[in-house]
This record gives sequence, C-alpha cells and structure tokens, in this order.
Amino acid sequence: MADLAGDREGLLLKATMTSAGPQKGLSFIGWLVLLAILAFVGSTAAKIVPHYMDYLSMKKIIETAGTDRTADITNAGDLYAYVAKGMQVNNIRDLDLNKALTVTTENNRFLAHLNYEKREPLIQNLDLVVKFDHEFSVGKP
Repeated sequence: MADLAGDREGLLLKATMTSAGPQKGLSFIGWLVLLAILAFVGSTAAKIVPHYMDYLSMKKIIETAGTDRTADITNAGDLYAYVAKGMQVNNIRDLDLNKALTVTTENNRFLAHLNYEKREPLIQNLDLVVKFDHEFSVGKP
C-alpha cells in the first residue's frame, strides 16, 4: 500500500512538471506580426515626415521675412523672392511657390496664406494626403 501511495505522488509530481505552463514572450508568428506593423508605421513616417519638415521650414522662412532687417521687402514681389531664396537654401524643390503662397498687402503689413497639400502613394490606389493651411501676418521690416 505504501508503494502505491508513493507511485501516486510520483505520478502527480510528474504530471505537474510536464504540464504546459503559461507561455512567456512572443511566438514566431507574433514577432512577424509585430515586425510587419513596425515596418508599416516606419514606412508611413518616412513618407510623411519630410513634408512636415518642409512645411516647418516654409513657416520659419515666412515668419523671418518680417524680422530680417537685411532684407529689403517693400512689396509682395519682394516677399515672394525672399521666400523663394529661403526655399532654395533649405532645398525645398517639390513645391510650386506661386500656387502654394498668396500674398496681399493690408495696413503696412503682408498677409501671406500658405495653402498646399502633398500626396504620397501608400499601397496601390491608397494615398497618404497631408494638407497644410496657415495664414501669416508679416510686418514690413
């Protein structure tokens, strides 16, 4: 009888040692899914971030036009020339300045309206669209 009790304890111990416990970590398929998601997010960011950087550069160029004492900006044409030069310095090539920027003069100030959108192909017929629309009030230096 003692041997039978010992065998039963041994079987219980053996069963608990070989039973599957909770899995820790990701499986191979889990890692593949995670990598696919990270690749998609990284690819999307790589397509959008340059457009935001160009927009921030354009914004800074236009805002600087009102405070740059060395620039002789007296009319809308001078402001366009100043912004075009800033675009050249910042290597912004894929933006048509005449379509993206409209400038009017009001009360000894320039009202500049920067309005454009950029499209990047994502997957087949799906595009990422980023739209930029900002108005500036630029004082004459």
